[in-house]
Amino acid sequence: MSKSQDQQIDPNVSQVPGRTLGLAIMCLAILFVAVWMSFQSRQSESLGSAASSSSFEQEAITGFLNDAWFLPDEPLLGFVQIPAGPFTMGSNPALDRLAYENERWSSNRRQGTVEVDDFYIGLFEVTAAQFRAFTAENPDLANRVAADIQGDMPVTNIVWPEALAYARWLQQKLENSADTPAELRNYLAAGGQLSLPSEAEWEKAARGTDGRIFPWGNSPSKEFANYGSSTILAVGSRSCTECAFGLQDMSGNVWELTRSPLQPYPYNPNDDAQNLSEDALWVMRGGSFADGLGNVRAAVRGGVDPSVRNNTIGFRLVISKP
Repeated sequence: MSKSQDQQIDPNVSQVPGRTLGLAIMCLAILFVAVWMSFQSRQSESLGSAASSSSFEQEAITGFLNDAWFLPDEPLLGFVQIPAGPFTMGSNPALDRLAYENERWSSNRRQGTVEVDDFYIGLFEVTAAQFRAFTAENPDLANRVAADIQGDMPVTNIVWPEALAYARWLQQKLENSADTPAELRNYLAAGGQLSLPSEAEWEKAARGTDGRIFPWGNSPSKEFANYGSSTILAVGSRSCTECAFGLQDMSGNVWELTRSPLQPYPYNPNDDAQNLSEDALWVMRGGSFADGLGNVRAAVRGGVDPSVRNNTIGFRLVISKP
């Protein structure tokens, strides 16, 4: 050992053994890191939860209830009762020159009369915010509504089974909520089911009982419907107090899925309950923003494969008796 090294050691000072000191320092370091990581984890969870909550709260829209799955702020949460009774289904080319052949009732009749039980139908098409409330609780769902879609826009790019899944989810919410209006609660308790409308339910709601060509009457009007345009609009943008039962966007904006298979008339309600082959097409109604006048009439019948996603196709719900 060199002289300079000897001078660095003072023999009169007590020395802590090096191994004990190192162990103490290491334990303190481990304890500090553990406490710091726990704090960071709690802070991250808190921030993540707050961010998630904030993101969902941003969906809040005037006229809709962010604490009730973003349903409309209406007495019946946006459901409108359609009374039981008959209506005229199909088209008479003598009155509607835009009628298609698949709207003809039979080879010897142009239109038919269909009896429909009372039911409730959505005032608006199902919105992006409403569907996002569903996907937030079902993260394994194949389709997610893009976060940047305005909440009061009609939801699109969903497939037929997803629309039905949303209906089942919302039914459970309404049945289990103390805030569900008594009228709806009683109807559900009596066997009412949320689903897509049947083709007959949709047409009666769209045209009323006076056989009108459009939901608002017999003359074309872009004042009440979004069609022949380049973009979808927020639900209810073209207000239509003149429309049958006061329903909005029954013509244009987006095509609306139904639970009825596409089959030749005359309409048979029993067909809606049958198990059909996988290649069955399902009726969609009402036309879209991209369609011309002929496709936004109340009697028009489109068909779609249940696996198709498209930005012109959405849906609205009914609560009806099986």
